[in-house]
Amino acid sequence: MGMSTAPRITGTFLDEITHDIPSQNWGRKEWDREFGLYKSIGLDTVIIIRAGYGSKCIFPSRVIPGLLPVYEDLGEVFFELADQHGLNVFFGTYDSGFHWMRGAWWDEVDLNKAFIDEAVERYGHHASFKGWYLCHETSRNGSNIIELFNHLGRHCRAAKDLPVLISPFPQGAKQFSGGDVMSLQESLNHWNRIFSETEGAFTTCAFQDGQVHYEELPNFHAGILELGQRYGVEIWSNVETFDRDMPIKFPPADWRYLRLKLEAAAASVSKIITFEFPHFVSPYSAYPAAHNLFNRYRDYLGETWDPS
Repeated sequence: MGMSTAPRITGTFLDEITHDIPSQNWGRKEWDREFGLYKSIGLDTVIIIRAGYGSKCIFPSRVIPGLLPVYEDLGEVFFELADQHGLNVFFGTYDSGFHWMRGAWWDEVDLNKAFIDEAVERYGHHASFKGWYLCHETSRNGSNIIELFNHLGRHCRAAKDLPVLISPFPQGAKQFSGGDVMSLQESLNHWNRIFSETEGAFTTCAFQDGQVHYEELPNFHAGILELGQRYGVEIWSNVETFDRDMPIKFPPADWRYLRLKLEAAAASVSKIITFEFPHFVSPYSAYPAAHNLFNRYRDYLGETWDPS
């Protein structure tokens, strides 16, 4: 069956350094099944959202102090399976959850430079290693984000010259409240400054779309696209497939509003990725609602799926 013209998710983050969503306890067999699914439904890219966070890591790093025990090299599993299934992997960097939050951006950078070099040493031979992801997320020009992007993005490109992706977020009303909420124009002013002072540090930007109200999405995407065109940055969209409308963190999205977000993004961006297919859309997810969301997405694409 031919590919539908409806907006399609073509990449996903992989969250396995669990931060604010629960582990699914998948092993190689489950990841193999999941990666095989991606190729069949049009996903070509997987992005390791962070290879390390605090004391957790997906491989037994020699350069991050105080790690909890690492029993399996999950990075190797991801790269081997991506090689096998013809997927592109973007490698996510390390977030201390500490140094950069306290203004010591240089400590964050030094840890990451060694971590980036270690990643190339371990995984650089894989054909599927096709990009980098800078995992330090921010909504504005704070937390020394310009210094982090400049030092880390350029080090990534020096270590292995591949595209570098960021996925920031607007300081919108669905995540912030009161005086902390920024207007769209305020957010764009902050990101204009960040883009202008980090030229060459990253190649690609996929803003998260869940922090602003649905009605704001067309103007939001148009504003980000204009920034990308101004500074030579390719603009993707991180269309979140979890729900920020509910009082709990985080159920799979309501299909009606996911469709709205897909169509809003498709009007402006060159690629739609998501946080995050394995938990919130996969027919193999631990969430039953994700199985239904997958079925609605396939209905929308006009495609049937045979799980055999």
